[in-house]
Amino acid sequence: MVCIIGGGVIGLASAYALVRAGHEVTVIDARETLGSETSFANGGQLSYRYVAPLADKGVPLQAIGWLLRGDSPLKLRPRLDPQQWRWMTAFLGACRGSVNKRNAAHLLRLATLSQDTLQQWRDDDHLDGFDWRRNGKLVTFRNASSFEQARSKVTNILQQQVLSAADCARLEPALAGGGFVGGIYTPNEEVADCHAFCQRLAARLEASGRCTFLLGRKVTGIRHADTAVQAIELGSEVMPVEHLVLAAGHRSAELALPGLSLPLYPLKGYSLSVPIGEQHRAPNVSITDYDRKIVYARIGEQLRVAAMVDIVGFDTRLEPKRLALMKRQALETFALAGDYAQAVEWAGMRPATPTGVPLIGASVYRNLWLNLGHGALGFTLACGSGQLLAELIGRQTPSIDMQGLTPRAA
Repeated sequence: MVCIIGGGVIGLASAYALVRAGHEVTVIDARETLGSETSFANGGQLSYRYVAPLADKGVPLQAIGWLLRGDSPLKLRPRLDPQQWRWMTAFLGACRGSVNKRNAAHLLRLATLSQDTLQQWRDDDHLDGFDWRRNGKLVTFRNASSFEQARSKVTNILQQQVLSAADCARLEPALAGGGFVGGIYTPNEEVADCHAFCQRLAARLEASGRCTFLLGRKVTGIRHADTAVQAIELGSEVMPVEHLVLAAGHRSAELALPGLSLPLYPLKGYSLSVPIGEQHRAPNVSITDYDRKIVYARIGEQLRVAAMVDIVGFDTRLEPKRLALMKRQALETFALAGDYAQAVEWAGMRPATPTGVPLIGASVYRNLWLNLGHGALGFTLACGSGQLLAELIGRQTPSIDMQGLTPRAA
């Protein structure tokens, strides 16, 4: 029996992979509904080839410039919080070109597995009903210098194509007159509804007869002895566990045990879900506005607009000024894309490690497993991460090299 703490896309993908491998699973979540926090209304892009970590050479200096702007994609609210300062110190330490390149390679390896795993689940299990499409992704540039820098990194290995402004408009007519100087197109990228995906996984898990859900139940503690986890506490109730998976996003740090390093901090992001009618002209290709750090993804009959990195602690409230900025910039780019007056606003807390690389696998406790820290790439990396975890718990050889992904001791 495997017990999973966390009913978001990471926890549910882990449960699905484990059930496919023949395990009995229990999923526990403090919320009454599954996939209702960070997985609920994220950007929707499955960007398997755009996985470079945020921490990179030049980012600290660039961040200072952003913080001085009124329309900055980054917001920092320093707090008297040792966890925030430890995370930012480690982030600065990862802001080196060589470190970024190494971590990007780890993420690309995992992302490729994740795309293959989702395809296998769709083929083998006829998993559908979550607005999945392989519609390609176009990264557009407003600044000539940022475009030239990106062009220099284009590789055939990632099947990327450099496009002029005219090429971009031909590929995606909704971009005409958008103020872009060019773009980089990757045809095999995908899009889907993360929340709907969570619901489909949950339905299949329930139908399997091998998965039990305990919802609205908060884990208040983990009991352990020597090098093993023995039980979890659900208030006054004690539940024995054989294997325990921690996949509770940024809330996982609250359950950290002695000797277990969980360098997590929430990076707050926002989204708008804009209804699309017959009269609207929404982009069909997924768009990333590189210079404004905004992503656009058509998910069914809505346009998902997502942006911002706010390092503001554990504040989940909607920030009207941030949402207004995002809506204004979206209107400037795709004025006819949808009914912005009816847009549904949302904010989510992305659980990030300083390096941008998640923690997947065994911990210092022999039966405690980690699957967390995926940041803004949770949906992209979920299926591959779940598959790896199932292989490790089943004592099978992992599908990919685990270098860089293995959790570290404190």
